[in-house]
Amino acid sequence: MSQNYDIAVIAGDGVGPEVMREGLRVLHAAAERFGFGLNLTEYPYGTEHWLATEEIFPESATREIVEQDAILLGAIGDPRAPVGLIERGVIGHLRWDLDLFVNLRPIKLYHERFCPLKDKTPADIDMVVVRENTEDAYVQQPVFEDKGTADEVASQAMRYTRAGTERIIRYAFEIAMTRPRKELLLIDKANAVRAQDLYTRVFAEVAEEYPEVKTDHAYIDAASMWMIKNPERFDVAVTTNLFGDILTDVGAMIQGGMGLAASANVHPGKLGLFEPIHGSFPKATGQNTANPLATISAVAMMFEYLGEKDAAVAVDGAIASLLQSGTVTSLKAGAYGTNELGDMVLAQLNK
Repeated sequence: MSQNYDIAVIAGDGVGPEVMREGLRVLHAAAERFGFGLNLTEYPYGTEHWLATEEIFPESATREIVEQDAILLGAIGDPRAPVGLIERGVIGHLRWDLDLFVNLRPIKLYHERFCPLKDKTPADIDMVVVRENTEDAYVQQPVFEDKGTADEVASQAMRYTRAGTERIIRYAFEIAMTRPRKELLLIDKANAVRAQDLYTRVFAEVAEEYPEVKTDHAYIDAASMWMIKNPERFDVAVTTNLFGDILTDVGAMIQGGMGLAASANVHPGKLGLFEPIHGSFPKATGQNTANPLATISAVAMMFEYLGEKDAAVAVDGAIASLLQSGTVTSLKAGAYGTNELGDMVLAQLNK
């Protein structure tokens, strides 16, 4: 009997429904090809739903979602809502309340024509950034003193726990063990943010359990420079929530742009959340110009996490074949129709 998977689908805001449409086309095509079933449940949560109902993400939906196998998310964010309200209420809620402590971001160049760096090839850009997903400043409450006055002070703590630090570092070592190079780079700013000395110490302790992994260390400013100057130095990197968020956008650009970049939010043994890392781009809503390749790549990551490795390889291979074929010459939004790129991936998948 074939396996059946329960998938929660949240298309979200802006171009989210458009890129999700293409992701679901590939999802269904791969499931049919590799012989497993899908039970999809679509949820309306996002800015439109909030504007209509004043509801962001009810507990009843959370209880349903935790019983499913995975979540596929389009994009969240709309200027009609207060800054951060819907993003924290949907993405933040799912990441933090479901304890999806790993944010996994592969950075892979499929063809040199898409890289803005001179003389860099796919052999130079093939890395994974393991970003801690449930701690740091993002999950702390902001504090405003004397708000609106000339003496105003705003603060938001960068808080790390031993347990949270150890589990993300250990996960990164496990990822490094699966890679041919078996190299792991710790990225922090412990020389200035002394609280991050916790990362330094825990990294050294866990490294003793993985003698096969070659380790290195870089401060975040140096790592940002290296990613541009020498991306070939990177194999697997592990870093904090805040630094990982910033650094992986640099990574997205050197692989070809935000339209290619996907991420997984996971807790091993639990359901995972899979999404493109680009924003909702409200100005482009309904124009059929958004690049859906990141969403399709997120589908491949979801297949990998669910154990459908053949489907994951096939979808990723379809993207690679398309970009290496010369058919697609630009990854900028609007260069091709959203549905047109979806058609191209499906054509490669069905070969």
